[in-house]
Amino acid sequence: MISPLNTSTADVLAAEETTANLLLPHTYDLVWSLLIVVIVGLVFYRYVLPKFQAVLDERTAKIEGGLAKATEAQEEAAKALEEYHRQLAEARADAAKTREEARAEGTVIVAELRAKAQEEASRIVETAHRQIEAERQTAAVSLRSEVGELATELASKIVGESLQDAARQSRVVDRFLDELEATQGDESGAQAPAGSSVGKEG
Repeated sequence: MISPLNTSTADVLAAEETTANLLLPHTYDLVWSLLIVVIVGLVFYRYVLPKFQAVLDERTAKIEGGLAKATEAQEEAAKALEEYHRQLAEARADAAKTREEARAEGTVIVAELRAKAQEEASRIVETAHRQIEAERQTAAVSLRSEVGELATELASKIVGESLQDAARQSRVVDRFLDELEATQGDESGAQAPAGSSVGKEG
């Protein structure tokens, strides 16, 4: 027969053993859990991790490709900017050259126009001189005729005879006009007597 003291000790021991079993799993549980963890780890390492790695590599490649494209685009933009500056410099040089050529052509055109204007002015002056000379000669012929008639009439009255003979009239007129021109051209201003010449001819 078990004493009450022994019974309570056994219960205490049983209770402690049950408590210890609750905190510490059994060995088979540990083994199976470790086996499952290893299997899951192998499956993850064998199948899942390569997919993650592929996704990460793909994203890395995309990022590196984007950086390469950005660098290439930046280089192309720099080249385009350099080409723009070069073309702008060429355009400015061409504009300056065009201005210089236009200025030179303008100078040539102005010189040509001045030469033409000078030639035209000379031609106009020459034409005017010719016209004046022609008018002067016409006036001289007309004056010679009128003066000849007056001189003939005057000489006829002085001499007292008619001078209607054409040859005689022409000689008298010519001599009178020559003496008149000589008198006008004389620097001393002396005047030759027209009546004595007419009287000698008569």
